[in-house]
Amino acid sequence: MSAVPPGCLWVVATPIGHRDDLSARAIATLRAVAVIAAEDTRHSRPLLMHHGIDTPLVALHEYNEREAVAALVRRLGEGESVALISDAGTPLVSDPGFRLVRAARAAGIRCAPIPGACAAIAALSVAGLPSDRFVFEGFLPPKSAARRARLQALAGEPRTLIFYESSHRIAESLADLRDVFGGEREAVLARELTKVFETVLGEPLAALAERVAADPDQQRGECVILVAGHADEADVDAKLVEGRRVFAILREELSPAKAAKLAAAISGAPRKALYES
Repeated sequence: MSAVPPGCLWVVATPIGHRDDLSARAIATLRAVAVIAAEDTRHSRPLLMHHGIDTPLVALHEYNEREAVAALVRRLGEGESVALISDAGTPLVSDPGFRLVRAARAAGIRCAPIPGACAAIAALSVAGLPSDRFVFEGFLPPKSAARRARLQALAGEPRTLIFYESSHRIAESLADLRDVFGGEREAVLARELTKVFETVLGEPLAALAERVAADPDQQRGECVILVAGHADEADVDAKLVEGRRVFAILREELSPAKAAKLAAAISGAPRKALYES
C-alpha cells in the first residue's frame, strides 16, 4: 500500500501490548497519511519508531479535542489524509476521537477503519463466559458510592458484562461487584493482555475479589473485568441439572473438589451447589 485516498480519516487500531500486533495494513496506512493524530504523542512515538514510521504526529486528547478537531477537519477538507490512533487498542473505545469522527462525517469526509486489537474483545475471547451477547460498560465510576449505584442498575443484566478498570481501583471494584452481584457470580480478570505478565483468572466473584486483594501483583497493569450475566431461576435450575450430570461423570475419575470445579466451568452451575450435592 503506497498511497491512501485523499481526504480520508483512517481510524487505526494499535496494539494493546505486544508491538508486533500492529497489522501490515495499519503500518502501510500510518506511513502513507499526511499526519497521525495520537492520544499521547510521547506514548505512540516508540511504537511508530519500532515499525519505521516517521509520519508527523499531532496530539488529540480529551483536553484539546475541540480545538484540534477543527484543524484536522480543515486539513481533511483540503485533501490530506489523517490517521487517528489511541494509546492502545481501537480508538473511541474508552478513548478520545468521537468528536473528530463525528465532525468528519458531518463534513462529508470518508471515515475508514483499520481494525485490530481491542482489550475488551481480546479478554472476552479467552474468558470462557457467554460471548454471543455482551455489554461493554467501559470504566466504572471512581467513587465507591457511585460505582455501587451503577452496579445496582446492572445487577439484572442477562448479558455478559465487560468493564475496564485501573490497577489502583481493581481490588475495590471487585469487592463492590461481589457485594452487589453476589459472591457466586462467575467472573474473570484479564490483566496485562499480550504483555509479559499476562494473566487470566476466572473464579466466582467472592474468590476472585479475595485472591486479588491478597496479591499485589494482581493489582498492577491494565485490567479488564468480565462478569457473567444475571440468570433467571429457570436458567439456574437448568444449569444445576446439567452441572450435576457432568459432576456425576467426572466424580468417577476425580476428587469431589476437582470434579465440582470442572463441572461448574462446563455447565455454568454454582460450584458450591455441585460440591454439596
